[in-house]
Amino acid sequence: MIAAIKPAGSNTRGLLAYLYGPGRHDEHLDPHLVTGFAMLGMPDPGRDENATLTDLARHLDGPVHLRNSEFGKPVTDHVWHCPVRAAPEDRHLSDTEWGEIAQRIVSAAGIAPLGDDLACRWIAVRHADDHIHILATTVREDGRRPKLHDSGMRVGDECRQIEKDYGLRRLRKGDRTAARRPTQAEMHKAERLGWEQTSRQWLQDHIRAAIPHATSAEELLAYLEADDILVKPRRGPSGDLLGYAVGRPGDLNKDGEQIYHPGGKIAPDLTLPKLKARLETSAPEEHPTARRDRPPTPWHQATDALDTLHPETTSTSADEDARTQANISALGELIEATAQAAPADHRAQLRSASAAFARAQRSQVRAEDRAAHALRAAARDIAHTATGPDGSALAALTAALLWAAILAARWHDAKGHAHQADAARQAVQHLQSAADAALAPTLTELEARRPGEETRRTLANDVRASVPEHAERILTDLGWHALATVLADAEAGGHKPHQLLKEAATRRELGTAHRPARVLITRIQHTSRNSAPNRRAEAARLRSISASALGAPSPAAQPRTTAAPTSQPSRHRR
Repeated sequence: MIAAIKPAGSNTRGLLAYLYGPGRHDEHLDPHLVTGFAMLGMPDPGRDENATLTDLARHLDGPVHLRNSEFGKPVTDHVWHCPVRAAPEDRHLSDTEWGEIAQRIVSAAGIAPLGDDLACRWIAVRHADDHIHILATTVREDGRRPKLHDSGMRVGDECRQIEKDYGLRRLRKGDRTAARRPTQAEMHKAERLGWEQTSRQWLQDHIRAAIPHATSAEELLAYLEADDILVKPRRGPSGDLLGYAVGRPGDLNKDGEQIYHPGGKIAPDLTLPKLKARLETSAPEEHPTARRDRPPTPWHQATDALDTLHPETTSTSADEDARTQANISALGELIEATAQAAPADHRAQLRSASAAFARAQRSQVRAEDRAAHALRAAARDIAHTATGPDGSALAALTAALLWAAILAARWHDAKGHAHQADAARQAVQHLQSAADAALAPTLTELEARRPGEETRRTLANDVRASVPEHAERILTDLGWHALATVLADAEAGGHKPHQLLKEAATRRELGTAHRPARVLITRIQHTSRNSAPNRRAEAARLRSISASALGAPSPAAQPRTTAAPTSQPSRHRR
């Protein structure tokens, strides 16, 4: 059951005309009162041919007119309107039941608390089987205004209880992190102008698409302006940015003036302070002895960054939860950046995943945004890269994004974030399709050069020794021959297959994987893309760094010697 409180109005008679009228498409049938603040003597134009809408409006507006006659400043925002709708699959509710529901709604909202004889005047009109409209005038009988702060949350909580009491479809409890629903006026305007989205939806998509390209709020606004978004910054006397609003070209009010929407009215996480916290984080310094092989592409760097995402579902630490929430927020930015930079035939599913995951990016947990620098840096690098990924790099990244979204859904579930968990699971479905499509060409190529039978037997023994609990599922997977090719390639590069298998299994648990061989293919291709390190050379390099720090002569100044080869011969030939 959904109760949608509308913005305050000023014309009681006008709203009654709509409720008792035929509707925009003749959909209103048998409009009548089901209950109200005092049914005795209440004029009902739907049942009494002598009652008029004007009579009913005058009856409801009595306290408003009395207050306006006694005080200098008239009340003009006194019309409270709340449609209450049952789910399509819910059973038929009688007028009596709808009347009981309406009484509970106005009591929860603060319009007419139970036992308050001086409460506001209100009625509930029914003109369809599945919903009612509650209309109230927000001046009490004693002339005071009702306390309606947080009425939406209270009404939502009451709806959840009504669903339970009446055996109706149970909806999730709201947590104030959702974007605002489009109003009927916004939807009608978009339809009239031929737009697929309302202005606020359109602006939200464009802002989220711009975030991976910016490192500050000023850069973000500049990027939006370059993308033909109308931007109205709010600055202090010093020129500092204090706020912003954005407008969609062609979105004009009745006077022909451009309409602007503040970021916080578009989505809760798009306020200026929250954008600054996400964008303007300092980068951690890299350890000077970090290993340098072949320079990684942004796609490989992004996959490496995702390896650091390990949400702790059982954690009770507020600090740990804050870091996890920050990484999940940054994960959404990385999905969006990947969707923008991926080859054209892969973008649709990735964009759908990005749109679905937006709801999972924000929760009641306050994010520690500095903890997510690695993921955000990876998103920016992909957004700014001029070259697309090769097949294996895209397959590895989409597989990593898929696993990260699964972990995000689990974390939200464990924390009781129902809406966010649902959003993450929707994103998982799209990412699964994207990962399958990205891996398909690689599978074809790997299958075409599968190793010989003896090699496959040897590698199968490695699988049984490394991941015994999953070995039979892996070896009977249709992707086993492709995985065998990957393991043989890795061994030729100096890696040990059993170590790669163990490492891959720790990175991504295989128990829930439908196709474990495919999971291992992308994981092992990513980790074995560089040749295995020469341990002697690595140790010598670290000693030289330490010696340089102490002022000792560098190896370049010493006589060079030739090290004995350390690579091991392959156990088999392909």
